[in-house]
Amino acid sequence: MQSGDAPYDGFAETFAREAAVSAYNAYYDRPTVLGLIGDVSGLDILDAGCGPGLYLSELAARGARPVGIDQSADMVRLAGQRLRSLAEVRQHDLAEPLTWAGNERFDIVLLTLVLHYLPDRVSTLRELARVLRPSGQIVVSTSHPTADWLTHGGSYFASGFIEEPWSNGMTHRYRHQSLQAWLDEFTAAGLTLDRLVEHQPIQTMARHHPDEHEKLSRQPGFMAVRLRKRHPGT
Repeated sequence: MQSGDAPYDGFAETFAREAAVSAYNAYYDRPTVLGLIGDVSGLDILDAGCGPGLYLSELAARGARPVGIDQSADMVRLAGQRLRSLAEVRQHDLAEPLTWAGNERFDIVLLTLVLHYLPDRVSTLRELARVLRPSGQIVVSTSHPTADWLTHGGSYFASGFIEEPWSNGMTHRYRHQSLQAWLDEFTAAGLTLDRLVEHQPIQTMARHHPDEHEKLSRQPGFMAVRLRKRHPGT
């Protein structure tokens, strides 16, 4: 657990306002991921990297018992204000073990647009698999490798961290790697691929964000995967 030094500290309120209505969050990632996980009524769900609580709100409204964690103290504060008694929200750095969570506590773990920030993704996924029930699922969304390649050029097969300045003054540092490299990391963490989805914009994006809708209707921006624990003998 860390406090005061998370990248989003100081930018949380700006991000929360933008993510509530932005093309890539409100009309692209949230509809895709929520559609992928399906019915959540009565399920225990960990939103790992919950940000300001936008997913937590959707999950609680759909009857889940959500728990949110985030490295940023500012994000945790905003999520707590948004959810109040509807969800447990705590500060936690995903680079550290989930010492507060017992084995097989959750039915679903969400990692929405967060895994590409982490330095050791395999270790984090293994720890999240520990707290996942045997029949559970880990759902990850991340930048599509092709989108990163089209934006930055060079070799598609190169791996490393990319830094981009954002308009709000924050530096966005995230992992770029090929699709094969992502799948290899999931396998190394003891997980199997259940489904891969390449995001498609929902139709209402065209009314609010016509340029982004046109672009994302012809080339990928994000992808999402549903992962299961690999059991002995499989």
